[in-house]
Amino acid sequence: MMDHARDLASVRDATERLLTAATKLDNAAVAEPSRLPGWSRGHVLAHLARNADALVNALQGRPMYASAESRDADIERDAPRPLDVQLADLRESEARFQEAGAAPADWSRTVELRNGVTDKAARVPFRRWVEVELHHVDLGIGYELEDLPAEFVEREIDFLAERFIGHPDVPPTRVTDGTRAWSTGREAADPEVTVRGPAPDLLGWLSGRRDGACLTAEGGPLPTLPPL
Repeated sequence: MMDHARDLASVRDATERLLTAATKLDNAAVAEPSRLPGWSRGHVLAHLARNADALVNALQGRPMYASAESRDADIERDAPRPLDVQLADLRESEARFQEAGAAPADWSRTVELRNGVTDKAARVPFRRWVEVELHHVDLGIGYELEDLPAEFVEREIDFLAERFIGHPDVPPTRVTDGTRAWSTGREAADPEVTVRGPAPDLLGWLSGRRDGACLTAEGGPLPTLPPL
């Protein structure tokens, strides 16, 4: 069961970690490339702020974004802003998200996200936690997948493995860190491939942030995953 209140607290803590780390940057560093192709650190910060507002929209029954084009245009518009403006915007948008999350609501209801995706309202705080944690890593400022909270890593592996279940281009795959195991890919009685490695490397591979070079694959080559 999702504990949306606990996840909201995790979002708040993760955002504070990111804001604290980002205060050590300067305007020049914000304009430098992030780890995401084609995006500066300013793009990442702008996206995080606008995503918080978009998830407020989802929680309140509105479309997350007016359109895909307006989403992209807002990020491009906000990316060049100075560091202090970026951080103030992120802090304020986080406060709006927390306020929306604290409002009395039916957390079992279904909400609509981007591209027609739907989910339970109770999962929205976890989705925001994912955005904050992984994009903190994407900033490339010293926060790595190995620094992520262990609970988050386990839950995000579970979430990503679930997303690829039934995908025709992914063979039946067992993913394990030696302690826990997940199934993903096409459904079958037995896996064709078993992928082993440390949990942060598994998360990096599943999220497209690492190439899987530190993982081992048994029964076949390491599967090539489609983009999320």
